[in-house]
Amino acid sequence: MHVQLTTGDWWLIAACVTAVYAVAMYWCMPTPKAKRRMLVAPLAGWVFLLPNAAVKGYSVSHTLYFYSCALVMFVVMLVPVAKRVASDIAEQERKPWAKVPLNSFSLYWMAWSATGCVAGVVCLWPVLA
Repeated sequence: MHVQLTTGDWWLIAACVTAVYAVAMYWCMPTPKAKRRMLVAPLAGWVFLLPNAAVKGYSVSHTLYFYSCALVMFVVMLVPVAKRVASDIAEQERKPWAKVPLNSFSLYWMAWSATGCVAGVVCLWPVLA
């Protein structure tokens, strides 16, 4: 099975994913500094993703696929553990001299969900890209 999506479709998907990411990260992050950092991530993604994609010869559609998947991965990793991560971030910003350990459940959740997302990206590549 192969789903045929046009470059225009991928632009729409990327725009929607960016909006969902922005809302989710704004909701998840506890401080203005953390909110700014996470909202700049899509721009940083473009700065690093576009040259890398051009060097590897990927099409615009493939680049938008990777971009969208990366943002979805952040949402999947952070939204379910948002309160725990937010409290860790806030504490770290209050005490920059001390290393605040990540909550164990959050750490495991982020590691396993990232692994699952990467597996999903690889499995969906032949179908969507």
